[in-house]
Amino acid sequence: MNNPQETPSLDDNGPEHTQLEIEDQSSYDRDRDDLARLGKKQVLKGADVSVNLYHDPKSFPKKRIAAHAFNILDVSILLMLKSLFPDQRWRFLSYITGWLTVAGWQFFTASGGYLSGTLIQGLITLNNPEYNFQRWHGTLLFWAVILVAVIVNTVVASLLPKLECLILIIHVLGFFAIVIPLVYMAPHGNATEVFTMFLNEGGWQTTGLSFFIGLQGNVFAFLGADAAIHMSEEIANASTNVPRSILTSILLNGFLGFAMLIAVLFCLGNVEAILETPTGYPFMAIFLNATQSTGGATAMAAVIVVLGICATIAFIATSSRMTWSFARDHGLPFWRYLSRVEPGSSIPLISILVTVAISCLLALINIGSAVAFNNVISLTVNGLYSSYLLACALLLYRRLTGAIAPYSSSISTPMYELNPKLVTGTQSPSPSLNQQSATVNLAFGPFHLSHWLGVAVNVVACAYMLVILFFSFWPPVTPTTAETMNYSVLVTGAVVLWSVLYYFVYARKVYLGPLVEL
Repeated sequence: MNNPQETPSLDDNGPEHTQLEIEDQSSYDRDRDDLARLGKKQVLKGADVSVNLYHDPKSFPKKRIAAHAFNILDVSILLMLKSLFPDQRWRFLSYITGWLTVAGWQFFTASGGYLSGTLIQGLITLNNPEYNFQRWHGTLLFWAVILVAVIVNTVVASLLPKLECLILIIHVLGFFAIVIPLVYMAPHGNATEVFTMFLNEGGWQTTGLSFFIGLQGNVFAFLGADAAIHMSEEIANASTNVPRSILTSILLNGFLGFAMLIAVLFCLGNVEAILETPTGYPFMAIFLNATQSTGGATAMAAVIVVLGICATIAFIATSSRMTWSFARDHGLPFWRYLSRVEPGSSIPLISILVTVAISCLLALINIGSAVAFNNVISLTVNGLYSSYLLACALLLYRRLTGAIAPYSSSISTPMYELNPKLVTGTQSPSPSLNQQSATVNLAFGPFHLSHWLGVAVNVVACAYMLVILFFSFWPPVTPTTAETMNYSVLVTGAVVLWSVLYYFVYARKVYLGPLVEL
């Protein structure tokens, strides 16, 4: 154990730092020290990476308000978990959480490519009514979007921070570029229809049941709030900048999205005619009805298409880092390869390419059936919300049992203790690293809520996520046929069964939870 008054530098060749010097260190040193408290080496290249969330402007306002309010609670929990150090005694649950998160993000990336590709296809239909809409065209456009995203994440990866700042500017300015002509040029409905009329288009017994089933679209629009967490090792001063960026993003997009919804719903027009648009995206028909100009509607819709492509770029960056991180702890098959980082660029190239390959293979399903493809990628909501619920429930348990120590900025006492019992007689799968299992002393990070406020947020968030997960497995309409059936329970169950099988066959021998590399 180090002297509490004097802490050695993490650089083997560097001088020793006193506690006062540590408090005045650079962002790079703080990030390195934060990782050291977790027993990790800084491997990925640090950069001021920002992650923007782009939301679908077609959601019903009452559902949007509910999704936005509860999403803030979920994000608050995720931000606290960003600073929470896991306990090795829960390694199986951490393993399942890792698999659900990795799978959820992989399917999320595929959904981003699909939406962007079919949005481009919708624009083609808007400008050429004679265009023969084919699903394989959408798959080719899907692949084109993924190609652009992988080039940005590999060839010009160093420009990603600047590109994302530009995306943020386009995101905000694009909001005004759409709302102003829409509100000014379109005929307006009345407030009674916008705020008090509920539609039960699924044929369910009650409007309330239809409301909860239809809430899934709004939940999907708010997914990805944890993107910056998985990029933490590449973000300067991540322990404070990540929470600030995520909350800012949620609040900004929540208010902009709600304002966009109000504008769209007041300018909606004939609902049945809008839903039957050949473009496949009702908002394009709304823009066309408002401007009475194909060129004007195309320009407004192009803003959303560009942002969709930019979001796919961010999805690949995040899902590849999540895959790389879990592989580094030996949780995935072929982890020796997936955990590699290119020495020159400091990017997880193999994980990026695997993420791209998975998305491109999933795109082939769309050629046979768009319904089947949507059923497969439905794991996005189920997988991510299941992982959030596991983490939230465990955090609530730890709070109630008082097992989390107060935050301390000092690195003199590491947050882990090596556990020789877990590694005795076990050969390290990666001899190049001093990787050992450890029992972790739980401690809050710099971003956390007070005890009872944190408990209240955990309870409400757990209840909300249970409701979302329950209704996420329901079919969208009734009576249900083979084509309209929601097969997400089958897809989610298959992923869980495979991960459990892999765990008992092999992973339990090498996966000991987050490994200590220092």
